[in-house]
Amino acid sequence: MHRPRHVLILGGTTEARRLAAELAADPALRVTSSLAGRVAAPRLPAGQVRIGGFGGPEGLARWLREQQVDALIDATHPFAGTISCNAARAAADVHVPLLALRRPGWVAEPGDDWHPVGSLAQAADVIPALGKRAFLTTGRMGLAAFVHLEDMWFLVRSVDAPEPPVPARMEVLLARGPFTVEGEAELLRRHGIDVLVTKDSGAAATAAKLVAARQAGIPVVIVRRPPAPAGVPVAADPAEAVRWLRASLT
Repeated sequence: MHRPRHVLILGGTTEARRLAAELAADPALRVTSSLAGRVAAPRLPAGQVRIGGFGGPEGLARWLREQQVDALIDATHPFAGTISCNAARAAADVHVPLLALRRPGWVAEPGDDWHPVGSLAQAADVIPALGKRAFLTTGRMGLAAFVHLEDMWFLVRSVDAPEPPVPARMEVLLARGPFTVEGEAELLRRHGIDVLVTKDSGAAATAAKLVAARQAGIPVVIVRRPPAPAGVPVAADPAEAVRWLRASLT
């Protein structure tokens, strides 16, 4: 009797959970999802779950060998660059097929006032010329990039509370999407927001803020996502990832 083919999903995203649910229903597959453990109460996917890091690319490669992983799917957040690079190195070392599952990025529409930048540090450089009250939806990590902007006020939204260093003039809003356009518009009005800062995560669940900013004529500083590691194939959705997996395991 053949053992189930073992698939490791580097997860934490909506797409990763959808993919795990579909694959876990197949008795010919053993599905393990790995979560980084940065969120206190993550939404757990179907199948087996492990939480925590691997110890760099060498640790991930060792885990792939020990657990007899047949395919690796990197379905982490588009900005989780370190783990994506580690996955590429580990998969190459162990000769395990690797796919990056990346939802498409957002596309500007007529009326949008977008200011693309390459990093949070660049975002901090440009926002003082655009407004004085910023809505930061870049997550709780990386707030140190804005600490020196002492003349600005920040509304910071994240799933878990941020830790220092953080801007001195800041209010924290703990919330998890999906969000509505009406709710986002009211948030912008209530706090007098005049500039929005976000990352190009591409998630539909958090795109309402872009519509609300467009309607209110508020500029958006949007951090461009890093590309997938060179040579790693990319799927745009779980269905495409399933097709890649079936082909890779035959």
